[in-house]
Amino acid sequence: MNIAEILRRADAAYTDQPAIVLGTQPYLTYRQLYRRVAVLAHHLREQFSLQPGDRVALVMENRPEYVEAMFAAWHAGLVVVPMNAKLHPSEFHYILQNSDAALCFTSNKLHQQLLDSAGTAKRTQLINVDSKQYLSLSEGEPLALEPKDSDDLAWLFYTSGTTGRPKGAMQSHRNLHAMLNGFLSQIKSVACGDAVYHGAPMSHGGGYYILPFIAKGGIQLIPPSGGFDVPELLSMLREQRSVSFFAAPTMVKRLVEYPDAQPADFENLDTIIYGGAPMYQTDLQRAHQVLGNKLVQIYGQGECPMNITVLDRYQHAESLNGLQLQRLASVGLPHFGIELKIVTADNAVADTGIAGEICVHGDAVMLGYWHNDQATSETLRDGWLYTGDIGYLDEQGFLYLTDRSKDVIISGGSNIYPREVEEVLLQHPDVREVSVIGIPDAEWGELVVAYVSPTPGTELNNDRLEQYCLEKMARFKRPKLYRFLDKLPKNSTGKILKTALRQHFDCTNKS
Repeated sequence: MNIAEILRRADAAYTDQPAIVLGTQPYLTYRQLYRRVAVLAHHLREQFSLQPGDRVALVMENRPEYVEAMFAAWHAGLVVVPMNAKLHPSEFHYILQNSDAALCFTSNKLHQQLLDSAGTAKRTQLINVDSKQYLSLSEGEPLALEPKDSDDLAWLFYTSGTTGRPKGAMQSHRNLHAMLNGFLSQIKSVACGDAVYHGAPMSHGGGYYILPFIAKGGIQLIPPSGGFDVPELLSMLREQRSVSFFAAPTMVKRLVEYPDAQPADFENLDTIIYGGAPMYQTDLQRAHQVLGNKLVQIYGQGECPMNITVLDRYQHAESLNGLQLQRLASVGLPHFGIELKIVTADNAVADTGIAGEICVHGDAVMLGYWHNDQATSETLRDGWLYTGDIGYLDEQGFLYLTDRSKDVIISGGSNIYPREVEEVLLQHPDVREVSVIGIPDAEWGELVVAYVSPTPGTELNNDRLEQYCLEKMARFKRPKLYRFLDKLPKNSTGKILKTALRQHFDCTNKS
């Protein structure tokens, strides 16, 4: 079933209810949204000659047009390719080219970057949602909803690559329905008029939560700034009841510590779903004191979006009241319909309490990687997703993460893979060797630190490398700190020892 069916049904059930609110101003009702989506879908098929299965990229800040373009693509039987608006132009180009995107929606803010990237991609047409051209696409005849099978591709999510290039996780209509049902059954039951605030990027975790609120007649609450801003959020909370949102832990911390906030400011706050990085126990306790019992933790990944485990509000309350305090260190229980197992290095199922690789089975697991059979065969085995994350299960089945075998650094809720940063730095003529690690940070979760061995006879410093990285990669991926060593520590096989670098960082920072 086409995931866009949820909007057609919402139009029938909640016709005159608000579907999108921009700041504090009503923007579109469900009748208006569905009409715009169906007409835009008609233009995508007829005017732009797109065929079912073609890819449509979305590169823009959070805004109402994001919802329109996403559902129009699905309505027309197309595949959505969301991209983080903070990526470097070279990354835009790679994803457009690798996905063979037929069309890309963008905004004034990113239009020039996308012009350059799309111009060098194979065939990508570009639509600026701030242009007269886009306005004209809301006029005309609607398209009938394109039928889709449950296992047809719906969402192509590019994960940051541990081997230098991102991989496109292929998510089906079945996967998205599983995510939606998991949210409604175990995270929050949505009523008509409940709102989801989009402070986190719609291109990532926050974007998935558009779906359950559409399905139940909820409101997409979009900040005029296009991102997370605490004063802006508080002003919106004063006007809108029952507001929930997805947040990285650093966003929760910023909200809780905002000095001008009063208890009354949070009365309309319903649920904060957090994930993507660990949250310190002291921060959880502080959030509970300031906000009340409104926290839910989820664990997922692009290969199984938002839907592996959940630590719900009841479990948070029990833990924070001291009854099961150790469970705050877990990421919760498996979603309904999700099976978990922990496997050891020899692929045997681990006993309770023994750490190993986390494997997942269920309707939320991706179809595979786009045009990458080798990575698919390595990650999907006998119907199980091998996540690359390390953890263990306790006697009650709660999952605890202990390590990330893919070395991902999670900073401010964004995944940063050391290999990507290392490959950029290694292109600098004065860099002989480099190794990138993450170090704990109270505000961001982790910070990116680059250990660099300069080419003999050259002089490198922070400023030179900072400017180089700004020209070559997305700002959020660049190292925040540099450390220079004549030689990087290695084992007997020549592999750089990241553990030794972490110890070196700890020692030098304490001294």
